[in-house]
Amino acid sequence: MLDDFLIRAALAGVGTAIIAGLLGCFVVWRRMAYFGDATAHAAVLGVALALAFKVSIIAGVGLVAVVMALIIHWLSDKGHAVDTLLGVLAHAALALGLVAVTLIPGQRVDLDAYLFGDVLTVTQGDLGVIWGGVLIVGFILWRRWAAMLTATLSPDLAHAAGIDPRREQLILTLMLAGVVAVSIKVVGALLITALLIIPAATARRFVHTPERMALLSVCIGAMAALGGLQMALALDTPIGPSIICIAALMFLLSLISEQLRRIGA
Repeated sequence: MLDDFLIRAALAGVGTAIIAGLLGCFVVWRRMAYFGDATAHAAVLGVALALAFKVSIIAGVGLVAVVMALIIHWLSDKGHAVDTLLGVLAHAALALGLVAVTLIPGQRVDLDAYLFGDVLTVTQGDLGVIWGGVLIVGFILWRRWAAMLTATLSPDLAHAAGIDPRREQLILTLMLAGVVAVSIKVVGALLITALLIIPAATARRFVHTPERMALLSVCIGAMAALGGLQMALALDTPIGPSIICIAALMFLLSLISEQLRRIGA
């Protein structure tokens, strides 16, 4: 059955939605959208390096995303303005990646596939990486949920409880770099941040505990992935942007639902 490209696409979309849904909650709580953009934009440079050295795209993107995450984590502790720093790194990495891709000899690169995703090209090997990422992220969050949540809510409280907030932030940034690597074929470098933020922001309007928000965010992300795939097949639209359109529609419906509840209260 896995030879069917549609099933591979659906499994890839749902797997990516699970990781993004779980980590997206921390992105929303910590207001790290700019971090997601910076890491995701660096993915294009990872694509160029992967093609130049003839290695796996996911491996190249993952390596560059991890390096970018470590640079941001290191520089953010040196007194620099974080938003300025992330803006410089994000756009510089994107520009460098776009230039590097055009300089690779003998390669005709379809940049749209990496900027906006092309989940129909996912292979069984890619599926193994994506679902391996689901297991790794799920295991880490299962073991460190309380520590990461405490460090997110209050660094002072974390210190008092013997938790190092910087260590928890580093673990989170490395996991986010992994999300960028496995998401490159599903929604592309320019839309990864949207897949992180929109399901979590939608879920936050319906639940009152962090655990329920994470679970609902995963469900919303999975529904957006499957709905976007169905939309793309029905309307012949690009799949990555279609997934984000469905997620954005669900966010809009959550806003309308919230307003109706306030009117009825």
